[in-house]
Amino acid sequence: MGVAGGMKCVKYLVFFFNFIFWLCGLALIVVGIMVQVSLNKTLKITDPTASAAPIILIGVGVVIFFISFFGCCGAFKENYCMVTTFAVLLSLIVIVEIAAAIVGYVFRNKLSTIVHDSVTDMISKYKNGTREFTEAVDNLQQNLKCCGVNSSSDWKGFSSEGNSVPDSCCKNVTKGCGKGTMTDTSKVYQEGCSAALETVLKNNILWVIVAAIVIAILQLLGIVFACCLMKGIRSGYEVM
Repeated sequence: MGVAGGMKCVKYLVFFFNFIFWLCGLALIVVGIMVQVSLNKTLKITDPTASAAPIILIGVGVVIFFISFFGCCGAFKENYCMVTTFAVLLSLIVIVEIAAAIVGYVFRNKLSTIVHDSVTDMISKYKNGTREFTEAVDNLQQNLKCCGVNSSSDWKGFSSEGNSVPDSCCKNVTKGCGKGTMTDTSKVYQEGCSAALETVLKNNILWVIVAAIVIAILQLLGIVFACCLMKGIRSGYEVM
């Protein structure tokens, strides 16, 4: 009776953890989509390496979202096959997440180069870009309080006199405020957007790593509880 009671507890723990996995899967999908949109639209970063991590996040989120079905149904019905399928698939997900962590680590080492090249490309295409593109660059400079790639002097080709910057570089944005004020520290931000953007991305990556560690711990616990439930079901204990 004591063992049966323990298996009943494990059964509900597996069911509870699957609900958590369902939420984690949904969260990974949302985070992956947000990162992908941010990199490829708002920030106009087109390097394919930068898209690898968010795509993996979305893929893992979708899989977790659906395999939680096997865990929930398997635990509720005490179905050995479904619980086993859940444990195996969840183990595979952990392996994929380890691979994603490796990709993230490699991306972290390439972050400076990717950001610098992307921001340089954005600055060079600013004058001939579409309205949506120029607005994205302006929003980037205003939100991060930066100007140019490495400094405001990167906008030397912006005007014929070589001493003007886009109005979005101004500390107080007004029409024409960037004209002739490239080196005026009281009116124009001097920090480049490459360093500012890199700092923001590294901070975001840190939070993603923390979230990934928490999810991985929950998944490992889920695998352990699923294996315990499998053992209980196979031994023929009544856990209802």
